[in-house]
Amino acid sequence: MKTRIYQDGKSIRIRVASDATPQETCAAQELGSYLERMTSAAFDAAEADYDGPVIAIGRAAERYGVSFDGGDDDFLLKTVGENLCIAGGKRGVIYGVYEVLERLGCRFFTATCEKVPFADELVLEELDEAHSPDFTYREHNYYEPRVYAKFAVKSRLNGQQHPISEKYGGHIQYSWFVHSFENIVSPEEYGETHPEYFAMDKEGVRMLTPYKNQLCLSNPELVPIAVAAVRKNLTEHPEAEIVSISQNDWSLDCQCPECRRINEEEGASSGTLIRFVNAVAEELEPEFPRVTFDTLAYQYTRSAPKVRPRHNVCVRLCSIECCFAHAFEECSRERNMAFVKDIRDWHGTGAQLYIWDYTTCFNYYPTPHPNWRSLQPNMRLFRENGAKGVFEQACGALRGSTDLNELRAYLISKLLWDADTDVDRHMEEFTDYYYGEGGKYIRQYIRLLCDTARKEDDHVGFNDKPLHRFLDEAYLDQYDTLLSQAREAVKDDAIRLWRVEKARLSIRYVRLMRGFLLKQELPKEELNRFFSDWESFGLTRMEEWCSPNTTRKALLRGKPVGAMLYSYWADEGPEEL
Repeated sequence: MKTRIYQDGKSIRIRVASDATPQETCAAQELGSYLERMTSAAFDAAEADYDGPVIAIGRAAERYGVSFDGGDDDFLLKTVGENLCIAGGKRGVIYGVYEVLERLGCRFFTATCEKVPFADELVLEELDEAHSPDFTYREHNYYEPRVYAKFAVKSRLNGQQHPISEKYGGHIQYSWFVHSFENIVSPEEYGETHPEYFAMDKEGVRMLTPYKNQLCLSNPELVPIAVAAVRKNLTEHPEAEIVSISQNDWSLDCQCPECRRINEEEGASSGTLIRFVNAVAEELEPEFPRVTFDTLAYQYTRSAPKVRPRHNVCVRLCSIECCFAHAFEECSRERNMAFVKDIRDWHGTGAQLYIWDYTTCFNYYPTPHPNWRSLQPNMRLFRENGAKGVFEQACGALRGSTDLNELRAYLISKLLWDADTDVDRHMEEFTDYYYGEGGKYIRQYIRLLCDTARKEDDHVGFNDKPLHRFLDEAYLDQYDTLLSQAREAVKDDAIRLWRVEKARLSIRYVRLMRGFLLKQELPKEELNRFFSDWESFGLTRMEEWCSPNTTRKALLRGKPVGAMLYSYWADEGPEEL
């Protein structure tokens, strides 16, 4: 039977249990708020003795014979007579409400762009569905979900980057997050007295520079030190569900004889790492039985060893070396083929596997990143190889950037929930609403960008200079033509014109940078105008580490990346593949 939510001027009631959880109450409030926006009619709560049709939220569904027994993010939708029951976990019950609203035509594109259609009537077909995510841990670091908690919930994200209050279901609490060796055993504390705690380079030198070091994981004295440090951290952060025991962000595989012997025995440089993390996790499990001990499979530790990670150890496999213009399984680049082998090997160990993936060019944020067609096949690869969680490291600039990042963030959020989702439909819905009449030209631009990168057989890494063939001047002219057509289509629509002009900044940026990199040209007037326009759109960083002022300082001093002015990066700057 259909649920008549609003028909003939009559509104359905919304029921919550007398002992409703904060999340169930929140879900009911959100549902009522949006239904009232859609109809301009009042939607009231059902009193205890009300026996008419209702939408029953959470525990109230038990009154209609519907019970829920699932995870925090799971939910079910079930029609019982004229009633609709929405039940779920502490986040799932809220997700269920947003799912119903989407069935009724709502869309939550960005924190400041929602489609809430007006309706003379709202009738929902009979439902009997159970929903659960493909990945239990879902996270990206585009700025809006980090700043707007309700938008993170609407996007069904639940990771550390999204500070979601308990009212909205909370988030998975992470402690130390990543690159935590420096927190566990630092050279400032132990360097002088115990240099043997730190990794040895190929010349036999123990590396003690802050952050540019690793640990000598075969040293048995490190395990009790690490246990004490992690215990202290977890005691100070009892909310933590995951704690990171992971290498620093510096590539240095210890070359001491014992580390080399263990890694040779294990068949991979991750051998000493997994043995070490296993030992810490085993020691602390009785005290913290619900905590997962997380580590990285990153750069020199990316390949799987013979030793099996413990059941309470999580391995985050990182794709940092890969080409992102092609799906990992479709790319001819050796690095991609090696990554595919690694994910399959880790899956074969039975590891609790998470993924750390990359979705932008970190040195040159505004550069068009032709990864649109690789997002879904890569997400399916993760799922099919047992990944339980995915973090998509993105443009983390406050107030965002260009390169259609609002659209990319929307699609990634959808894929993190369902790797088989209809990406083309989501892209069309987003672009038609967000860019209005310019949406079709934005889609043409994306298609041309990806087609050109494939035609030119460009392989695009996470930090590449904007010098690929798909960014040659003739192609930039074609991209600019399409974006100019989008601008013309919305010239009388101020909001959408603003959005299109913001997107056009990417092409302007690439022209500026290519002139600088290829010809050492830096037209001063255009440089001034571009930076002024960039700031006028409320944008901040153009690269991962620096403010626009630092980027401009670097350009005026002959360096393309502001981070090259930092002593940490010396003369080379961040790695470029």
